[in-house]
Amino acid sequence: MCKITTMNKSIFLIFVFLLVILMSPLTFPHNFVSLLAEAQQRSSAITGGSSNNVTDLLKSNGQNSSTPLENKTVNYFGNASGYLVYPVSSSLSSIKNNNTTANNNTFPAVVMIHENKGLNDNIKNMANLLAKEGYVILAVDLFNGEVTTDQKRASELTQSIRDNPDAAITNLKSAVKYLASFPNVNPEKIASLGWCFGGQQSLQLALNSEDHPLAATVIYYGRLVTEPETLSKIKWPVLGIFGDQDQSIPVTTVEQFEEALTKNGITNEIYIYKGVGHAFANPSGENYAPNETKGAWQKTLSFLNKYL
Repeated sequence: MCKITTMNKSIFLIFVFLLVILMSPLTFPHNFVSLLAEAQQRSSAITGGSSNNVTDLLKSNGQNSSTPLENKTVNYFGNASGYLVYPVSSSLSSIKNNNTTANNNTFPAVVMIHENKGLNDNIKNMANLLAKEGYVILAVDLFNGEVTTDQKRASELTQSIRDNPDAAITNLKSAVKYLASFPNVNPEKIASLGWCFGGQQSLQLALNSEDHPLAATVIYYGRLVTEPETLSKIKWPVLGIFGDQDQSIPVTTVEQFEEALTKNGITNEIYIYKGVGHAFANPSGENYAPNETKGAWQKTLSFLNKYL
């Protein structure tokens, strides 16, 4: 009986303490609140939670944040199911981006390619974010529905693609064809965008798009090809986002890539962010850099708006 009374008293004291804190926010250390919020966001991101801290960071200041969207899971190739998201038709006139008002009430489109963890919630959130800017987005799946947070398994999945690159290319080309078949998509305004492993695949799609030329290619720190003859297959603008501390993609390789694009007369915008490493735009990684991520995203939106 004594133990129960003591426990109840402890619970009551804790309750009173919390109540005082909640009712007196001005007396609670501001720095602690900020640190707690930051820690909660970081913890959620690292553990694969549903935190929207990155999408909150990247949301434009424009009027598109309230654009209504439609989304669904679609089968676009074999057994592959992608995440399709786009503005509802009634929102077309309210979107102010120049890229969405030009061609018979159609939208430009983007094939979005995931990192080595698969088509996870982070990629879907990014698809939603870009769709609000006036794009039809198909976030593809190159891992047959598998999503992982284990780096060893992620390496196995990406290696399986590198061992069989034709399967991935066929998958991505089918995604382009799928988007082009939509009545609300301008088939001449389809781009690709990918991060890390997806950045490499974005470039590979560009090098194998003879059946359906793209309108633009976006690469976030993906493995590069630097041979001018190979890159000459690309006939549209390329945006590249990299970090100067990236050990897997050295600055010298990025410079060779840029030089080869320029030599071939390929319009390009190559940005190398100082002080950041590989995958700096990934919220779940140790190299995550919020300010550089925001800057890179603004450059991405400007690039797509200009060429799509």
